[in-house]
Amino acid sequence: MTLASKLETISGIPITPFRQSDGGIDWNHYEETLNRIVEQGIEIVVPCGNTSEFYALSLDEAKEEIRRTVEIVNGRALVMAGIGYAVPTAIELGNYAKDAGADMVMIHMPVHPYVTSGGVKAYFQDIIEAIDFPTVVYFKDPEVSDQVLVELAPLEHFIGVKYAVNNLPRFAKVVRSVPKEHGVTWICGTAEKWAPFYWNAGAKGFTSGLVNILPGKALEMLEALRRGDESLTWKLWEEILPFEDLRAKYNQGNNVVVIKEAMEMIGQNAGVTRAPVDQLNDEDKQLVEEMLQNWNLLQPTKG
Repeated sequence: MTLASKLETISGIPITPFRQSDGGIDWNHYEETLNRIVEQGIEIVVPCGNTSEFYALSLDEAKEEIRRTVEIVNGRALVMAGIGYAVPTAIELGNYAKDAGADMVMIHMPVHPYVTSGGVKAYFQDIIEAIDFPTVVYFKDPEVSDQVLVELAPLEHFIGVKYAVNNLPRFAKVVRSVPKEHGVTWICGTAEKWAPFYWNAGAKGFTSGLVNILPGKALEMLEALRRGDESLTWKLWEEILPFEDLRAKYNQGNNVVVIKEAMEMIGQNAGVTRAPVDQLNDEDKQLVEEMLQNWNLLQPTKG
């Protein structure tokens, strides 16, 4: 089995728990979260993903998160290390991940305010060729042409795309534009809410932040999709949808904090978020509590 084919599963993104007292990373609680995810059967973990608050980490913190993840996982799952920022920084992080024992890297979409499709292609290609290591591209800017992916596809170490532009006809078209002999695996980059739709358009896996709370439910959806069990797929989709809709609120501003709030409510140690992510307001906290009650993870509050 090729490494690219091993991407046909769930890519679980662990949260990074920050202490409320001083804002530092609580590595003991990070280990707890990571072990829970892996022990319940998630086959790929992604340190330094967006749900890990990658852009709130210093370079040294990102390196430590990658190193610790490799050590904690200890071969029980594949490690896909998130890398990004400027090209030299991404290359430095990629080489560090390679030396630390990660299995592959995921290049974040560039965060520069001024980009062109040709420039984004050069960004990804320069990093892929410099680190000479299996690479997944995280593609999420709708203003960048999918032709970037078509042109990158022949690169030897380009093995997958985490596609996060929620335009299904567009996704289906680019999947069919890349010859299968290039061995690129397509991953739904917008979690369980979109996974069934992407699956029918050509994705063979999906990302998940839900794994921090309920790895089993994410795995249920994966197995239902693999079996073609539409009844179960849509039942699970309906159960998960309110959670993902709340994460998507405020232009995805709630993405991480909803997970952390839910974890804290059920006694898991998630810590706080870092700026520019704010705490949940009371209304959204109430919605999280109701969802956890519906999932039988929290007892109803007695009035």
